[in-house]
Amino acid sequence: MHLPRPFSAGLLAAAFSLVACAQVAGPAKNGPPSYGPELEGFDYPHPVQRFRFTSQGQPLQMAYMDVKPEDGAQANGRTAVLLHGKNFCAATWQGTIDALSQAGYRVIAPDQIGFCKSSKPQRYQFSFQQLAHSTRELLASLGIERAAVIGHPTGGMLAVRYALMHPAQTEQLVLVAPIGLEDWQAEGVPWISIDQWYERELKTSAEGIRRYEQATYYAGQWKPEYERWVQMLAGLNEGPGKHIVAWNSAKVYDMIFTQPVVHEFGEIEVPTLLIIGHKDTTAIGKDRAPAPLKARLGNYAELGKRAAAAIPGSRLVEFEQLGHAPQIQDPKAFHDALLDGMKAQAKGH
Repeated sequence: MHLPRPFSAGLLAAAFSLVACAQVAGPAKNGPPSYGPELEGFDYPHPVQRFRFTSQGQPLQMAYMDVKPEDGAQANGRTAVLLHGKNFCAATWQGTIDALSQAGYRVIAPDQIGFCKSSKPQRYQFSFQQLAHSTRELLASLGIERAAVIGHPTGGMLAVRYALMHPAQTEQLVLVAPIGLEDWQAEGVPWISIDQWYERELKTSAEGIRRYEQATYYAGQWKPEYERWVQMLAGLNEGPGKHIVAWNSAKVYDMIFTQPVVHEFGEIEVPTLLIIGHKDTTAIGKDRAPAPLKARLGNYAELGKRAAAAIPGSRLVEFEQLGHAPQIQDPKAFHDALLDGMKAQAKGH
């Protein structure tokens, strides 16, 4: 495989040695904190465990949180699996983990391979099928046969693939502000190479993350509590493992762009809850699209209805004033809708 220019022989060895032994530099002067390539130094809200397995001929580890029903809550015997998005980690599900555990759920929140506290392999063929298979292996190792699978943006695409591959093990599917409700490549967004994605990812900064999240995640609003997630991403992307982090991120973007799931919505066999924010405008490659196409991509008020019509027996919840991260922007409204929707569908099936 041809690696980008920064992965020349000497730097390649140096960069990847950091994956194994990088030390956290701590807060940088006048800048974001510096976290290791597996997000070393950033604290998660619950103890992190690691599922060690072999995939594509190499040893890997998937970080995850396994949170039991909260003390005093009546266990309902159900498990919820939370699948994070591209620019998110298991930790960003903090409020949702708490809401579900208080409602009696056991909650499993993994970091997928290539993300956050999990392995960042140099050579790996990323596919939604591969990530779904690894997630199923994790759950099997924990003795979990069936679960409600809840996916947010890219995690929504992964959750769809998981439900298609493992319908008997999917008790319920919940798609929270999912991407992939349209096929950007088929719509005419130009393809770019993994090398080009890599060069783009190397330019990631706290300022750019903050500006994008304010516009897309929070519908132009900003609150101090959002900054923690900006610093999490910036510290990972600007830390000592930035090259391997950017390389994995580039391959994930290629996976997202070239592996649509929207054409298979009609094949979903499990109860599905869609939660959509009308202020969401996310569309992969939108910045590269011709002006007329750019204007119509990422219209979630329309995309949510279209997806609900395509998924048999689905239920749609819409928030007119929320964006791409409703669970963070308005936790109470979101969690009320999530728990009510999950409960209603469980009774109906």
